[in-house]
Amino acid sequence: MENLRKKGLTALKIVFSALLLYLVFDRIPFREVWGTVKNALVGYLLLALLFFLLSKILAAFRLNAYFRQVGIPLTHASNLKLYLLGMFYNLFLPGGIGGDAYKGYALRKAFGHPVRRLVAVLLLDRVSGMYLLFAYSVALLWWTAPGPLADYTWALALLLPLSLVAYLWGHRRFFTDLHPVFWNSLGYSAGVQLAQLATAYCILLALQIPADPLPYLLLFLVSSIVAVLPITLGGIGSRELVFYYGALWFQLEEQSAVAISMAFFLITALVSLAGIIYHFRKPELHLRRE
Repeated sequence: MENLRKKGLTALKIVFSALLLYLVFDRIPFREVWGTVKNALVGYLLLALLFFLLSKILAAFRLNAYFRQVGIPLTHASNLKLYLLGMFYNLFLPGGIGGDAYKGYALRKAFGHPVRRLVAVLLLDRVSGMYLLFAYSVALLWWTAPGPLADYTWALALLLPLSLVAYLWGHRRFFTDLHPVFWNSLGYSAGVQLAQLATAYCILLALQIPADPLPYLLLFLVSSIVAVLPITLGGIGSRELVFYYGALWFQLEEQSAVAISMAFFLITALVSLAGIIYHFRKPELHLRRE
């Protein structure tokens, strides 16, 4: 019954992703977007790939900081392998075990830690990344505020410290035993999202988009937030929809905006596909010697 439910949810995600893609490419011919991506400058795409790899390495370090706080001091090599396998499961095997679920299962099996603590670690890892996405989005929105928001930039500036205080309070209140690594994880998250922004900027350069990059980078951050929501298949469709309608709002070139999303997905897929190695040969998890 549980397996049937998972297959049903996956089918719904596939249908919803396909619907969103149809809405976008019904307005912008796919061949035109693909043509923009095909003509991209390879050197900048390779640089984007390197920044994306850096973002994932920093994200793995952030997760390992939480693991060590709960008494699982994984070596960085073990953690990176486990993280890469999780990326592969999240993107290519959405109907099976998810990436986060597999990490919890593997650590529970190897070290016998309570499921509740492992779930808390995996949840906080996601929340930390989401908070920095939100913070950077607010900062860029303040900087690029379009007409309707121009009179409310003071509220956006106030929102940043208030949100940090709220996040700090919630972290301390509900995850007391994990709170000692709060600032450490926040620093890693800041680095993760900066590296992702650098990835998006390099894609902009690769696609030779001459316009102001800040609105495109804001759309990239917002699309990353939306892509985390478990309503589509690996964020497929939701990213493109955000870029399309965001481009209309900021009066940007829709074709270029959607091309950024497509190029970013291809980079994500390429890196995630490398995790197939550990699907067939599961990584051995080793603890760091103190």
